[in-house]
Amino acid sequence: MNIAFFLTPKIEVICENFNSTMRQAMERMEYHSYTAIPLLDNKGKYIGTLTEGDLLWKLKNTPDLTFNNCDKIKISDIPRRTVNKPVFINSDMENLISLAVNQNFVPVVDDNGIFIGIIKRSDIINYCYHNFIQEKDRQTS
Repeated sequence: MNIAFFLTPKIEVICENFNSTMRQAMERMEYHSYTAIPLLDNKGKYIGTLTEGDLLWKLKNTPDLTFNNCDKIKISDIPRRTVNKPVFINSDMENLISLAVNQNFVPVVDDNGIFIGIIKRSDIINYCYHNFIQEKDRQTS
């Protein structure tokens, strides 16, 4: 199966620019109720994923940093503790599933590393569940 079947295109994904501020990222994540978002550079290349944990650790480990002055911190200055590996759009399902086991979403890039969307783990699970139910129904018919 082609993994593009599961793709949520970039236009529907909330991302953050790597040069944005910590405050911008926090506000965007809060507004959309996300715990992690893809980070892109100015050319649209996938850089990594920013998580709530990354923001919390930065806040904890930076003396005198508060929400009121976190607009002075660039996302590029925030260490990321989790590495969400992307897949290429022409990757196989095996590669996708091996990443989805440990990531809520898998970023998808083209051959040049340009971000084109994500594949949500929930979409993969729903697909597998529906196939399981269909197979179960076939066996009982």
